[in-house]
Amino acid sequence: MLQSDSHDYHGIIATDVDDAAPHPCRRREHGLVRLQVNLTSLIDVTFLLLVYFMVATSFASSERVYRMDLPDRTGAAGSDAFELIEEPLRISVMSTGLSPSMYRLNIEGPYPQPESFEALASYLRRTQVGSVDAGGGALFEADHPIIIQPTRSTRWEHAIEAFNAAARERYTNVTFAKPG
Repeated sequence: MLQSDSHDYHGIIATDVDDAAPHPCRRREHGLVRLQVNLTSLIDVTFLLLVYFMVATSFASSERVYRMDLPDRTGAAGSDAFELIEEPLRISVMSTGLSPSMYRLNIEGPYPQPESFEALASYLRRTQVGSVDAGGGALFEADHPIIIQPTRSTRWEHAIEAFNAAARERYTNVTFAKPG
């Protein structure tokens, strides 16, 4: 039975360059040794690292609400389909009595209605782009227009509390509308 001078050292196989079959107990002193790397284990490690980094990586990107309707073909050559809608957020404030705790807030649109000024501030914090509490629900930039709309019978302190809720959350474009 013929044996060649090849030895497996943990995935690296050393073989003699000469193809002649030497005696099993003797090594050649003048023959060159060629190293071969077993690639199977390296490929396994590469795939394990790939899976590890895919699982361990969190892909955090800022999310925004984009307009999903396509622009009109007639005259909308200059409009951007991914431009954010800049309609102002209208907050209606109505006093329901003489007490400081007797008021009602209403946000125009498909938004949750706050029960108090603290709930309004919390909602504005959660929906601001770049806020720590925003998560995936960031809708408004800090300079998004917010209009406080008091009724004719709204007490001044209630309108100011709504303004202060927006200002505390660092909104910079907050205005009052004429009482209606």
